[in-house]
Amino acid sequence: MAQFERVAPFLFLFHLGDLGVFVIFTSAMNYKRILLKLSGESLMGNKQFGIDADMVMQYAAEIKQAVDSKVQVAIVIGGGNIFRGIQATANGIDRVQGDYMGMLATVINSMALQSGLEKIGVSTRLLSAIEMKEIAEPFIKRRAVRHLEKGRVVIFGAGTGNPYFTTDTAAALRATEIEADVILKGTRVDGIYDSDPEKNPKAKKFDTIKYSDALKKKLSIMDLTAFTLCQENHLPIIVFDVNKKGNLKRVLDGKKIGTTVTD
Repeated sequence: MAQFERVAPFLFLFHLGDLGVFVIFTSAMNYKRILLKLSGESLMGNKQFGIDADMVMQYAAEIKQAVDSKVQVAIVIGGGNIFRGIQATANGIDRVQGDYMGMLATVINSMALQSGLEKIGVSTRLLSAIEMKEIAEPFIKRRAVRHLEKGRVVIFGAGTGNPYFTTDTAAALRATEIEADVILKGTRVDGIYDSDPEKNPKAKKFDTIKYSDALKKKLSIMDLTAFTLCQENHLPIIVFDVNKKGNLKRVLDGKKIGTTVTD
């Protein structure tokens, strides 16, 4: 009897009895589980600081589309719109203290996004790397996976729970732990360029790029720790413009949106 076996987001093996195995590529990505990485600054909208409620609801609507498509969604969000630990050291704050303050900022953003999602009927769970039982569950891998399997959006707050690590590293770590198919990094530009497209109008965009080439070109995709973790675990990254309405769904539908980083 013929059987299909899914071995990658867009790669299937077709078993045809004694006749052997055939490889079939599908045009759509068909992701089952994703890790969406958002920057804290993305929640500011047009504000100079803090959280823009309209932007929260825009993201919530985009995420709901993914959930309605039966995709399991986990989220890591930064805290730069409220507090950035590494910048605090310039003002005389101890680096470790500053990083913990930054982790608390990510929890505030996570709570805002959780509120926006639940307002439109999306079931969520907030899991924190730092224990704060009144507002979040502690991070436990099996618990996170179980929530995802039940169709809940899981938001990971407080980074890794350790100083000296960014939320990019938290995203790479959590994506690896929950065995996500891909990291979708939402930014304000439509992919990865060889130079800053906001400063250089002639900047060249990459549709796809290998990890090794990105390292050689010193492209600022993620911090080196996060990037290396993705590379070692063969975890693809898609960088795309999350502020353009419908883009998240287009990525999940396999449309050529943004830049894909792979082996």
